[in-house]
Amino acid sequence: MPAIHYGEIYTHYGTSARSVMSHLSADLPTVLRCAEPGDVIVVDVGETVEDVGKSVAWLGDERVAIHDHSYAFRHSMNATFVSYCMQTGAFQAAKAKHVARTKVKTLLINGFAKIAIPVPTLDEQERIVAILDRFDALINDLSVGLPAELAARRRQYEHYRDRLLTFEELVS
Repeated sequence: MPAIHYGEIYTHYGTSARSVMSHLSADLPTVLRCAEPGDVIVVDVGETVEDVGKSVAWLGDERVAIHDHSYAFRHSMNATFVSYCMQTGAFQAAKAKHVARTKVKTLLINGFAKIAIPVPTLDEQERIVAILDRFDALINDLSVGLPAELAARRRQYEHYRDRLLTFEELVS
């Protein structure tokens, strides 16, 4: 069975995921906690306040087992939109008020559940996600960002080369 371990959310997954890196044996008990497609998986522990509450939108086609230190947030919004909202500075500041600051930081889920998320229309959520996904690809995906950066530097080089090698004729 596909599974998302809470530690992988810190180290492997970005804002959303369609596939997993871990699987559990099929002979495990059927009482596993699971996230459904479209859920946002939220981690409730971490080494820092910033780590606690890290989330990933599960966009896969099947249920996925989740770790005891995570929650599946079920909603009717665009899951990636929700995950992006949970990364904002305003959300992080609100979340920080609901973290127990012991040796291992722990999310106080009752308070966390009261944090408001803006809910524009689904079309607007999808538009926002499309824009943020393009930005994310530009800065995190070498196959997208690096070619775009190289093309921009090539245009910059050509511009300055042409400017530096263009001379006004001297009038004699």
